[in-house]
Amino acid sequence: MTDAKTLQHRIEGPQGAPVIVLGPALGTTWHMWDRQIPELVPQWRVLRYDLPGHGGAPADPASSVGELADRLLATLDELGVASFGYVGCSLGGAVGLDLALRHPDRVASLTLISASARFETPDAWRQRGVVVRSGGLARIAHTTPEHWFTPVFRAAQTSIVDWSVQMVRTTDADCYIAACEALAAHDVRHELGRISVPTLVVGGAEDPAAPPADARALVAGIHDARLAVVPGAAHLAPVEQPRAVTELVVRHFSTAWAERPAPAVAAAMPQARPAEPAPEPVAPPADAPPPPAAPPAVRPDPYDEGIRVRREVLGDAHVDRAAAAADDFSADFQEFITRYAWGEVWTRPGLDRKTRSVITLTSLVARGQLTELAFHVRAALRNGLAPAEIREVLIHTAVYAGVPAANSAFAVAQRVIAEETRLPGQE
Repeated sequence: MTDAKTLQHRIEGPQGAPVIVLGPALGTTWHMWDRQIPELVPQWRVLRYDLPGHGGAPADPASSVGELADRLLATLDELGVASFGYVGCSLGGAVGLDLALRHPDRVASLTLISASARFETPDAWRQRGVVVRSGGLARIAHTTPEHWFTPVFRAAQTSIVDWSVQMVRTTDADCYIAACEALAAHDVRHELGRISVPTLVVGGAEDPAAPPADARALVAGIHDARLAVVPGAAHLAPVEQPRAVTELVVRHFSTAWAERPAPAVAAAMPQARPAEPAPEPVAPPADAPPPPAAPPAVRPDPYDEGIRVRREVLGDAHVDRAAAAADDFSADFQEFITRYAWGEVWTRPGLDRKTRSVITLTSLVARGQLTELAFHVRAALRNGLAPAEIREVLIHTAVYAGVPAANSAFAVAQRVIAEETRLPGQE
């Protein structure tokens, strides 16, 4: 029994059969695979899992795609499953890519559905987290069917649309936000060439979240990959076009298991040479000079860490604008900010980012730096402060920095919060 965190799961099918794992999309439960189960369980042992805080699973947020993959492996280890095929949709597909990159010995075959080497942009995912933190999941849930299903399907299958809204609405908000952060950091575009697992990439022809171009990019990057685009499907293709997706999965895994090489027999392995005895240590002469001192450790340049943190906190768009505006006169100053403010101070371990945002907001209000305040209200939302908490920071600051300063700060903060909590497409 492992002490590692595991995932809520359900396993069906004959004992001893090859195992297939089905990974869900963000906001769904294992029930998104219900239409695939009757065709899979006669031949395979099928494990479906829920993401943290989804479908009644324990609300224990996972901070990265890699952590989700590790929890899945811990679950499989508890069940005694060493090798498995994997099917993942959307975020579940990102987990599959991580498994194929870090644990190729465990993954016998891989199917990626509505997946991408990088979904949208980090800024878009972090803004979605801000929307959920400020107003819960109701607004996200209401707009989700527009991404998951085509207009024709939404009009004809209202009960499934209602089911999808309820599924998202009942997800734990903190776990949903953590998953958004995980997807913001997910980017394996430059690692696809290392994937050696036989892979099928399935895209929905009308998928707005992971369009067919993303599927083609995966196939172009993965050496042993094949592409299938499903007509009449958006992002949740296994629900919208279950028969087509099931047939593709069955065909791919049937072929992949048939083509797996037989394990090498022990007799064919080269015999290890017996270890030679280690030589006896020779003491240095008594008058020998002392060994030279080790060179002092070279401190890494904080710039790389600074630019990473600056982008995560302020957003790619802000940092890119600052870099584009820099010229011969201001470029050194931009480098100074990145290296020392972000690489030296914001990366220190003594305070978390949320606390640093509180300090920064207070300082900017007190100094009347309203332009910088707007940037850092956005940063505070990304760093986990809810709008109500920002309001309390400004009220508290009014006592010590003055009501006029806080009044101006409220106007700036109110405008920024309205912009940042607006769903995409809203006016």
